[in-house]
Amino acid sequence: MRRRVGAGSRWAGQAALVLAIAQAVMGARVAARLAGTARGIRVARRDEPAAERIGVIVPVLNERDRLAPCLVGLLAQPDEFAEIVVVDGGSTDGTRELVARFAARDSRLRWLDATPVPPGINGKAHGLQAGLGALGAGHEWILTIDADVRPGPDLARSLLSHAAATGLAAFSVATGQRLSGPGEGIVHPAMLATLVYRYGIPGHAVSRVGRVQANGQCMLVRADALRDAGGFAAVRDSVCEDVTLARGLVLAGHRVGFFESEGLVSVEMYGGWREAWHGWTRSLPMHDRHAGTGTIIGPAEVVLAQAGPIPVLATLLTRSGGRGGWGSLLGRLNLALLTMRLGTLAGMARAYEDRPVTYWLSPLADLPVAVALVRSAARRHHTWRGRPITRGGQGTTPVPSAPVPESGVSR
Repeated sequence: MRRRVGAGSRWAGQAALVLAIAQAVMGARVAARLAGTARGIRVARRDEPAAERIGVIVPVLNERDRLAPCLVGLLAQPDEFAEIVVVDGGSTDGTRELVARFAARDSRLRWLDATPVPPGINGKAHGLQAGLGALGAGHEWILTIDADVRPGPDLARSLLSHAAATGLAAFSVATGQRLSGPGEGIVHPAMLATLVYRYGIPGHAVSRVGRVQANGQCMLVRADALRDAGGFAAVRDSVCEDVTLARGLVLAGHRVGFFESEGLVSVEMYGGWREAWHGWTRSLPMHDRHAGTGTIIGPAEVVLAQAGPIPVLATLLTRSGGRGGWGSLLGRLNLALLTMRLGTLAGMARAYEDRPVTYWLSPLADLPVAVALVRSAARRHHTWRGRPITRGGQGTTPVPSAPVPESGVSR
């Protein structure tokens, strides 16, 4: 019996040592990344007129209840937003009628029917490509905006000013988040933290695929660079079309950026924590044909450095009766990792416009979020709003974009 107990104790000690080494390595990677991205820049608020013009594409599918504030914000922009195309993937809820009412007030706005969406591909990317084909040729920039985004009045000129200052071919904005309630206040920040752990703090331009962050909710791309990269048709096999596009631009030799802003744009993405859970975990792994080893290393960092400390500390305290768990090597390491997690939580607070008190409890959701991240990264077949999407693999040839029928455009 003593031999069995001794063998079991040695096995537990060896397992603890292996876990400590793995957590230390992943924790050091994350700490270095956070330190290296700590001093970023923001998209500053500017109102000086700009000579360049932007063509705006808004992809929609049954967005009648969320689209109006977005259109109000877009139409409040000056002439730098020269053309606004709302691309409809098959709405049946009155979205088209809503757009028609707004279009009657401003000739810059028009509606485009992008149906039918070919089976098995990303319908949003299909719609964006249709919108790109329908835009006029005189725009230097293309901006993608989601229907749930709320643009501030200085967005257009601020984006162009930032583009001129940085010289980037593409960049996107980390939109300010509006949470639906206390449930999402736990789930959403835990998901957002996985991005910070894997890619660092926004505020930088990058030229390496593995460091790319992107947000198609508000993404500005120079028109010639976008078309040279194959447009949005090149990313219709991706479940994270914005990230895949940005990675493709980097591979083509362009630098791309990801920045916070001075309150220029906000978004209320989900109607509750269940919607956030089922909606965001689909694209959160950012797994595409360009991801490489990041598909393995990134989730490992999340599991070991972000989600690991609380369950490891709870286990140590339970087994030691609350007396010796904190003082062990594994315990001290996980206390350090938990401190880093709480510091990240405090730093992320500025991303939320109105935080429920449950925001500060969001690290408790890290473990289930990490499990969902790993499971989603391993899946090729996903569903979004009832439509199946098959993620493309290495060497996948995107489906060519269907022509846009003239009858689909209305003013």
